[in-house]
Amino acid sequence: MAAELAALRAAVALGGVLDPADPAAGFVRDERGLLPSHPAAVLRPRSTEQVATAVALCARHGVPVVPFAGGTGLVGGAVPLGEASQLVLSVRALDRIRSVDAADFALTAEAGCVVADVQRTAEEAGLLFPLRLASEGSCRIGGVVATNAGGSNVLRYGMTRDLVLGLEAVLPDGRIWHGLRSLRKDNSGYDLKQLLIGSEGTLGVVTAATLRLFPRPGHRAVALLALPGLAPLAGLLALAREVCEDRLTALELFGRTGLELVLRHLTGHRDPFARPHPQYLLVEASAGRDGAALTAQLEHFLAEAIERGWALDAVPALDRPQAQALWGLREALPEAEKRAGGAVKHDVGVPLGALGAFVAAAAERLARRYPAAVLNAFGHVGDGNVHLNVLVPAGTDRAALSALVYELVQEYAGTISAEHGIGVLKREALTQVRSPLELALLRAVKDALDPHGIMNPGKLLAAAPPAQDGGSTPK
Repeated sequence: MAAELAALRAAVALGGVLDPADPAAGFVRDERGLLPSHPAAVLRPRSTEQVATAVALCARHGVPVVPFAGGTGLVGGAVPLGEASQLVLSVRALDRIRSVDAADFALTAEAGCVVADVQRTAEEAGLLFPLRLASEGSCRIGGVVATNAGGSNVLRYGMTRDLVLGLEAVLPDGRIWHGLRSLRKDNSGYDLKQLLIGSEGTLGVVTAATLRLFPRPGHRAVALLALPGLAPLAGLLALAREVCEDRLTALELFGRTGLELVLRHLTGHRDPFARPHPQYLLVEASAGRDGAALTAQLEHFLAEAIERGWALDAVPALDRPQAQALWGLREALPEAEKRAGGAVKHDVGVPLGALGAFVAAAAERLARRYPAAVLNAFGHVGDGNVHLNVLVPAGTDRAALSALVYELVQEYAGTISAEHGIGVLKREALTQVRSPLELALLRAVKDALDPHGIMNPGKLLAAAPPAQDGGSTPK
């Protein structure tokens, strides 16, 4: 690959191509440490034009390209595969906020912008960029667009695909698609940006996005409910939406197992209740005006939940520090798991009405098959997403355990990936839960945009099955 690297060095600004042995290339990593990372080199273009030049050269020479943003993904989507056979293209140097239009409620940011910086820029303009993620201090716009990230505010504001108005991207042949529009309504054919959102870098490199902003809420009301178990969950979700209406921002579930992990392994947290409870539901509502009415709505919800026996106790946050402390318990769960030795992670989703029954069934089935395992279920239950993570002893067959979980997900008409994507780690499982027709359609899109298969190969789609009866099969 020496000749190709020399051409890339000439095309990309000085210092833009790093040998993987260079310590500066150490940001290429697998967040969970499950996959080896052996890039041939790391490209660090500083403009969309440099990205286009680099991708065009790679296409000409048949060199695979792995787009890389913040590196916080959990399914290996940005990890180069093979022994030094793929180039990593980092968008981190594309880190400008190009424009903020308060009148249009829109902001255009390059792919290397950190999500927290975008949030801060929107706030300085008196507006809100509502994408809320545990990794928002390090994940980047290109990555959240490529993975269609979710987070805590999906209930009210939707997934990343609901927050993107327009995109700029470099296609697999090096052409630049200039699609940075801020239109809310455009019914002029296929919505091309939606093909790239959630494509995990397999269809091109996102270089900038025009993002949707919202009025900034002036008031937040937060409370933590103690639940007797999972049975009341469906009723609680419906009651919260009925009482809080469109002011409801987030509904987050975690169990006693998760809370004890946080209290045991991390400092600065405390149990807000006098005694332990089986489950906890964190509720947040927000509004631009009339904070008193907002607080009254949440208090009504808490009182009704307790009166119906769906909640045993409740702790409302009386000020911002208390709200942050309650949220801190939920947000600390992934780090507490890591400190405890890690877990077999499952980012799944099921219909809202079945969520409690699904988690209970998973607990029963896992306990029967893996009695030494510890289930830590938590997540964004207001939108049906639960992180069904399992702490297991060494030597546990993780693949078999995940197969058990995914089988149950199918029984409940759910999805094996609610927000984290497919990447490498769920690639084979996708073939078990998507129909042959669906998989063929996905491959057809891939072949249409990336006929030579250079964009993030080995991610999302497994190898195509062999052709039958002399017919052809998409690559």
